[in-house]
Amino acid sequence: MPKDKKVHAKVKSILHPRNKHRERYDFKSLSESLPALQNFVLINKYGDESIDFFDPKAVLMLNKALLKHFYKIDNWDIPENYLCPPIPGRADYIHYIADLLTDKNGKSQKQTKCLDIGVGANCIYPIIGVMEYDWTFVGSDIDPEAIDAAQKTINNNPNLKSNVFLRLQTKKRNFFTDIIHEGEFYDVSICNPPFHASAKEAQASSLRKLSNLKGQKVTKATLNFGGQSNELWYEGGELKFLNDMIYESRRFGKQCRWFTSLVSKEANLPFVYKTLDAVQPKIIKTIEMGQGNKISRIVAWSFV
Repeated sequence: MPKDKKVHAKVKSILHPRNKHRERYDFKSLSESLPALQNFVLINKYGDESIDFFDPKAVLMLNKALLKHFYKIDNWDIPENYLCPPIPGRADYIHYIADLLTDKNGKSQKQTKCLDIGVGANCIYPIIGVMEYDWTFVGSDIDPEAIDAAQKTINNNPNLKSNVFLRLQTKKRNFFTDIIHEGEFYDVSICNPPFHASAKEAQASSLRKLSNLKGQKVTKATLNFGGQSNELWYEGGELKFLNDMIYESRRFGKQCRWFTSLVSKEANLPFVYKTLDAVQPKIIKTIEMGQGNKISRIVAWSFV
C-alpha cells in the first residue's frame, strides 16, 4: 500500500439506501461493461484507480459506463457543451421521490407518471426512473437541440421507447403551461433548476470548480460538458426560477399530485416557503439529500 494511500469508507452513507452508487467506483467492473473506459483509468496520487475529472471526455465515458453497467443503457451521448450530470446525485433525487410516492402502508406507487421540467440533452432522470421503478415520463425543455439529443437516446434504447416522451416548451418563462395537456394527470413533477442569475456568475462558478479539480487557478474554461446557458442560469437565479414555478403550479394543482424541485441554496428556503404560503398548498415537505460533498434539498408541495 502506498505510504499516502487513503483509506476510504466502503459505503457513501450520505446517499440514499437504495442508490446503486453508494460504494466507490469499481473501475474494473465498469471497464468490463464498457471496455473503452479503460483508456481513461489512471492511478491517482493516493494509489487508487480513478479518472481525470478535469477531462470532459473521461467524465463522459464514466457516465456511459455507469449507465450501461447499472441501468442497461447501451447507447447514450450528449452534444459537446451540454451538461454531463453526476449520476449518483441524480439517482438520489429519484429514490427520494419514490419514497414520497409510497403510501402509508409502505407500498410503492405503481404506474407512476412523472413530469421532468428541464429534461436536458442527458435525459438522466427519466433513464433512472424507468430502469429503477418502471415509471413513465414526460420530459420538457426549452432547447430544441437538447430535445433532439434526448430523443436519440430514447430511440436507441428499446427499454425507454414506451416510457419516455418529450415535449418542447416554446415559451421560455412557462413551466407547466402547454406541457401539461388538458385531461392529463401526473403523480409528480421534478426539476433541477439553474443555479445562477447570469452568464457571468455561471462562468465564474465553472472556473472555480475547474480550479478546484486542477489544484491551481484556471482563468479560461476549455470546451467541456459544463452546460448550456439555459441549464446553468436564469434571470434572477434559482430563487426567481422557483418563485415563478410555484406560482404557475397553482393553476395545475388538480393535474399533478406532487410538485417538487431541488433547492441547492439553503439560504433560499425561507423565501421558497414564503412563496408557498402565498399559493396555499395542502401539504409542504422538505427532504434533505446528499449531492456530492454538500447537502441539497427537495421541496415538495401538493394542492390535493
